Amino acid sequence: MIRLLIVDDSPLMRRLLSGVFTAEGDFEIAFARNGVEALEQLQSFKPDVITLDVHMPEMDGLACLDRIMLERPCPVVMISSLTEAGASVTLEAFQLGAVDFITKPVRAISLEMETLAPRLVETVRAASRARLPSSLRLAERVRLRSGLAQASSAQAPRRHAPATPPKRRIKAASARGLVLIGVSTGGPPALDTVLSRLPADFPWPIVVAQHMPGTFTGPLARRLDKLCALNVTEAALAMPLAPGNVYIGKGDADVIISVRPDGPVVLAAPSLPEHRWHPSADRLVDSAMQHFAPERLLGVLMTGMGSDGADAMARLKAQGGRTIAEAEESAVVWGMPGELVRRGGAEVIAPLEQIADRIMDMVERS
Repeated sequence: MIRLLIVDDSPLMRRLLSGVFTAEGDFEIAFARNGVEALEQLQSFKPDVITLDVHMPEMDGLACLDRIMLERPCPVVMISSLTEAGASVTLEAFQLGAVDFITKPVRAISLEMETLAPRLVETVRAASRARLPSSLRLAERVRLRSGLAQASSAQAPRRHAPATPPKRRIKAASARGLVLIGVSTGGPPALDTVLSRLPADFPWPIVVAQHMPGTFTGPLARRLDKLCALNVTEAALAMPLAPGNVYIGKGDADVIISVRPDGPVVLAAPSLPEHRWHPSADRLVDSAMQHFAPERLLGVLMTGMGSDGADAMARLKAQGGRTIAEAEESAVVWGMPGELVRRGGAEVIAPLEQIADRIMDMVERS
């Protein structure tokens, strides 16, 4: 049985979520109406996974998440609105340790819940198996448990200073190439780690397919732009591919590579039904292979459930391209990179903290 704690101040939302997970037959469910009750359940119920609303009385979702990750870390799925403000809060939650999010229905909740239920169950199941890094906020947890720091129920979430971009410089590539990154569950912190370690003069453009709604990818790009030496933008319109730039595919669409008279461009394209997740990493890689020689492409597949990107990157490697899969030891969910490894499509398997260095080494040798 999966022990699920549902934290939401809405009686209707608690009832609807309870109905969805009770019907599965393998969930043991407990409830909390706010963050204070959630922390009590954290010790008595000992959940395997938590769904956590953001806006609640007494203690909101971010403050509660902050305490969970200090007192008894476990996988947390945030319940978020589809607004841009909701996106910003969700990205902050990722920094505090949340592993995924679920967007609230925008219309009648009870009518939309049946449609949302399969994705909801899949997300929570995957989160229950997620690996939280053992180093996640370790110093804070040690201080708290040793009595050197006091956690108040009203404590605001702790903000973390962004990593300083590295000073290492690499040689310009002899010909233009392109890095393609596919990522899903646990993706924003993984992108923080990799992109913040690349230098401003990195010679190949980078295009990212991160599974997210359209209202989330703009805030994600702006946040990454503040953390990175590279320029990070959302690829909502056709944009020329230029070195020193990272392009985040717009959510609720696909991100593809094309060629215009002035050269290659990245652009958003209407999503295709044959791809389940969007922006699709498979479609991104396939489109790039139509316009770049395989040896000029480097595919990177990181944490995420499912298999998006594995087929296309395996084909890329078979045709002479380069590929990196995140190692199981660091992936929040080893679905997408694990599938690439199982299909023999990973040239390199590396933990998250080493991926930036592997990218730079491969580009230097190209």
